Amino acid sequence: MLHPVGPLPAAVYWRRRLTVLVLLLAVLAGLAWLVTSLLAGGGSGSAAAPGTAAEPTEPPALEQVVPAVSGVRTPGTTAPPSEPPVPAGPTPGSPCTDEMLGLEVRTPGTAAVGAKPVFELVVVNTSPVPCVRSLDKQLQELVMVDAAGARVWGSNDCFPESSDDERTLAPGEPVVFPLTWGGLTSEPTCTAPRVTPAPGDYVLRGRLDTKVSGDAPLTIG
Repeated sequence: MLHPVGPLPAAVYWRRRLTVLVLLLAVLAGLAWLVTSLLAGGGSGSAAAPGTAAEPTEPPALEQVVPAVSGVRTPGTTAPPSEPPVPAGPTPGSPCTDEMLGLEVRTPGTAAVGAKPVFELVVVNTSPVPCVRSLDKQLQELVMVDAAGARVWGSNDCFPESSDDERTLAPGEPVVFPLTWGGLTSEPTCTAPRVTPAPGDYVLRGRLDTKVSGDAPLTIG
């Protein structure tokens, strides 16, 4: 074996033997690497087999753990009540509405049959600011009714008057319009006979355009 015999030179046979040896060593090295890899892979797989490690999870969002402050009710506390809007007051120098006026009828209380008592229609600005109102005669009226509610007399029935009287009324300032009653009945057309009302209890009501007063008593006797 150490001294090859053949027709070729001895160096050729040594090279062939060296090539075979190198190939054999390469095959052995590859087998050794393959076995080592299989052993290493099997070891890692068996280590993970007893229990699977839990995958890491993201922590829950903060709002899922701690409720929003706006959704928490503090015991013993309530939301402050909202204040209602303050209505705007009347503007100085604006027209006097019916709500800004007081209207009153004054009578002597009693009158003799056939007498001619004086009645008064009183207009007062009850608002805190000056305002403007038309006080024309044709817008004023006094009406007398009996205890049954029947109309007995009206100031504009037979002798209606007219005027152009627009005024600025100061707060609390009364404006008085006196009127003398002739002591006789009347009706709107002033065609019915006018007579002296019978003794009894009556009431007078005043009007300034759309503003109406309360009742004022009058006893005729």
